[in-house]
Amino acid sequence: MKASSMDTHMGNIAIDNEVIAQYAGSVAMECFGIVGMAGVNVKDGLVKLLKMDSMTRGIKVLLHNNKLILNFHVIVSYGVSILAVSDNLISNVKYRVEEFTGIEIEKINIFVEGVRVID
Repeated sequence: MKASSMDTHMGNIAIDNEVIAQYAGSVAMECFGIVGMAGVNVKDGLVKLLKMDSMTRGIKVLLHNNKLILNFHVIVSYGVSILAVSDNLISNVKYRVEEFTGIEIEKINIFVEGVRVID
């Protein structure tokens, strides 16, 4: 189990990275302009839109010096400003994940893997 942990006056708290990725993914999906998370097949170089139940594969959680680093592989809506969507995603995820976990976020990296027209 890969987990992010913190020490408190009452003991150690460990949060599985999958839990953090799941929460961060649900926050990201609420952001305007995000169609979904992208699954990248490194071998073939293919990108596919992930379903809601497997969206954590598009998010990587790392712990560095007791701070989180989140990597998002996303697909954005056609016609929206990628900069505006990215800024919105970073601010929402940073605030809500830090509030949820109590662990500071050092960096959020966003990799735009594709653009989709939404109906």
